[in-house]
Amino acid sequence: MTTPQGRSAPSAGQRLFATPAHGLQAALVVLCVALTVLVAGAIVSWWLAPVGYARPTSITSPQAVPTTSPTTPPTTVKPSPTTVLVIPLGRRAIRVPILEYHYIRVNPNPRDQLGFNLSVTPTNFSAQMDWLASHGYHPITFDNLRAYFEGKAPLPARPVVLTFDDGYLDFFTTAFPILQAHRFKAVSYIVPGFLGGPRYMTPAEVTHLHRSGLVEIGSHTVDHVNLTTSSPANRSFELDASKKMLEGLLRHPVLDFCYPSGDFNAAVVAAVGHAGYVTATTELPGIELAWSARLIWPRVRVSGGETLQMFVANLGQPEPSILHSAPTSPTPSAPGPSQIRF
Repeated sequence: MTTPQGRSAPSAGQRLFATPAHGLQAALVVLCVALTVLVAGAIVSWWLAPVGYARPTSITSPQAVPTTSPTTPPTTVKPSPTTVLVIPLGRRAIRVPILEYHYIRVNPNPRDQLGFNLSVTPTNFSAQMDWLASHGYHPITFDNLRAYFEGKAPLPARPVVLTFDDGYLDFFTTAFPILQAHRFKAVSYIVPGFLGGPRYMTPAEVTHLHRSGLVEIGSHTVDHVNLTTSSPANRSFELDASKKMLEGLLRHPVLDFCYPSGDFNAAVVAAVGHAGYVTATTELPGIELAWSARLIWPRVRVSGGETLQMFVANLGQPEPSILHSAPTSPTPSAPGPSQIRF
């Protein structure tokens, strides 16, 4: 645009900054516009962030999100190692109580003091087995002790051997069902000359016990004689014939012996070893077992009328055990004899 004087007309910008006052006013307008834009941007960013539109601080590769179909069957859990307590191999002597029982009955003659002392009532016996089960004890046999001392297998923590002398019928009718209920192992010392007699088991019942897998059969001489007063010939007969009779009945080696009434001397111990027995038990008190003394192992007598507190005290201090990891697999709730580990 040209003015009448021939000069060009000022532009809009020139008119805006034509005076200092006009320049200040324009600067303020620009500043206000800029602040308005910044505030509006901040509000928009704040509004979008909660719903996931905020800019990520780092960029990562996308990952697949696992999904589960309601019709997909669950995955089978594989067996995993478990930790158990064991007595490790290598100890020359270990503390293992060998409990000595005779009758499991109510003494039929209250005036028979010896019969009373040898008779543990079924109620007391059941309570004793319940206590052992609830306190982590593991009844084992002499087969397990042999395997331990020969370096073949460790023992479970708190092992105990349950022995029953003489082959009384009440072991089969009363004690054995209680042992079965707990899946407890035991040792029955049999006097072959008494089998089938009043108060004693029959050969068929002894065979049944052996085949159960829970009861180990040991020898107690042919006629329950005092070997210390027997002649050498009769001593050999009692030891040899008892072993052969039981092995013929069971079709299985009989390696364990018990001295009748606990009577023994050096000559008797030598004869027991010569007859082929590997272990023998006495009535000497104690719970420490050494392989070098395996023909005179001590026992803990369980007497009639003793309280549960006395029974527990007589078990003594358990042998120290250690943690051991071993794989396990699902087993039936009522395992058969072949599935019992110890």
